[in-house]
Amino acid sequence: MPVRRLRPPFRFLERLRQMQEDERQQAISNPFLAQALEKEKMEGHRLAIIARTIALGLVGLLLPFLNFSLNVLYYEAMLLLFIGLGWLQLRMASVGYSKSELALIFIDVSLLTVLFITPNPFFDQDIPTAFMYRFDNFIYFFIFLAVGTLAYSWRTVWAMGTWVAVLWLIGFAVVSLFGHTIPELTQAASNAFQGHPLVDEELDPNSTRPGVRVQEIVVFLIVAGILAVKGWRSNQLLMRQANIAAERANLSRYFPSSLVDVLASTDRDIGAVRTQDVAVLFTDIVGFTKYAEQHSPEDVMDLLRHYHAFVERSIFQNGGTLDKYLGDGVMATFGTPETGPGDAANALKAATQLIEETDRFNQAREAEGLAPINVSIGVHFGPVILGDIGPSRRLEFAVVGDTVNVASRLEASTRELGCKCVVSEALMQRAKQSEAEDNPPGKFMPRDPIKLRGRQNEIDVWTV
Repeated sequence: MPVRRLRPPFRFLERLRQMQEDERQQAISNPFLAQALEKEKMEGHRLAIIARTIALGLVGLLLPFLNFSLNVLYYEAMLLLFIGLGWLQLRMASVGYSKSELALIFIDVSLLTVLFITPNPFFDQDIPTAFMYRFDNFIYFFIFLAVGTLAYSWRTVWAMGTWVAVLWLIGFAVVSLFGHTIPELTQAASNAFQGHPLVDEELDPNSTRPGVRVQEIVVFLIVAGILAVKGWRSNQLLMRQANIAAERANLSRYFPSSLVDVLASTDRDIGAVRTQDVAVLFTDIVGFTKYAEQHSPEDVMDLLRHYHAFVERSIFQNGGTLDKYLGDGVMATFGTPETGPGDAANALKAATQLIEETDRFNQAREAEGLAPINVSIGVHFGPVILGDIGPSRRLEFAVVGDTVNVASRLEASTRELGCKCVVSEALMQRAKQSEAEDNPPGKFMPRDPIKLRGRQNEIDVWTV
């Protein structure tokens, strides 16, 4: 069975629907986009209503100049009505599809159409209905369209364009078929401009001038289409900026804020697999399994939230990268994605700060009658392999190698050594070099070499 191809107009409509659905899905999945759209919508709407009020106020000042008579008060009153409708639209404004807001916009353009094709009821002269077209009031639709681009989405701007075109066409048909005419004026014009048919047609008071009406509709649709495309492009830019904000927020979960801008703007492939010297820190809550067994899930989660908060603070304030959470444990690196001369010293400072933060946390817990917690910390410095690992659909930036394994074993050795933190000789020597200090921070003291599980050679360590 042959596949039917969509004709161009239907392909355009299908593409339009797909664009709307894509924007909706992005707004749902990206909270930064939803917030950006909401902020842009409300700020744009306030600006639009202020601009609309000023514009209509200027038109109100212009009207007496165009028609210096008492019947102009009718149009002044209508301007006040449109100003009121504008502020009502602001009150009803919401992000996304809003029937009430669309209804008010439709009322706007409908009232405007009726106002432009019907004579002033307070006008004391008998004129043909078609004569209203002589005042060229259609240009005021452009004010409403321009203001709409400040407040509404590109879809609503295009909808306004099509509504105006359809309503103006309906109004033209109503005036042509049912409008009030004065045949004597047509005859008088024919007599006056006999031999000049073009002038006669243009100046006939009963003529609706179909060519001009079609021209108004076509030009208005063109302008509405251009403004809708401009609005769509602005929306795409807003989405890209929101996605950048989301990406930076994701980066800030793992890297200190000082590195986020660098990572976001660098041309280097951060995920490329490479080897570099890095300080690796592991920390854990001692006896957490027993604690979780004896306490409610709410108490366990509350402890983890507080613990992870000051661990994250200790890492980020010293230029580290939060690599991953391991239940109650945390792995951090110093020197990723970019190395620095103070990586080892920063890791040592982070370990010292973590001990101090734990002491303050325990003081607060004891004041509340809660048992203190003990943390264990292991830090090592050396070469690691880092980069993206995993299948193409699920990449993860990882740091692996013997240095990582040693840091993990050092953290576990704190139980045997009866201390809070164990630091390798390699890290301590590198920290001394970068800090140019004889005594490392935190009152670390050398210990006898220890043998780590899974390794043949002993390793020199320092403890606090």
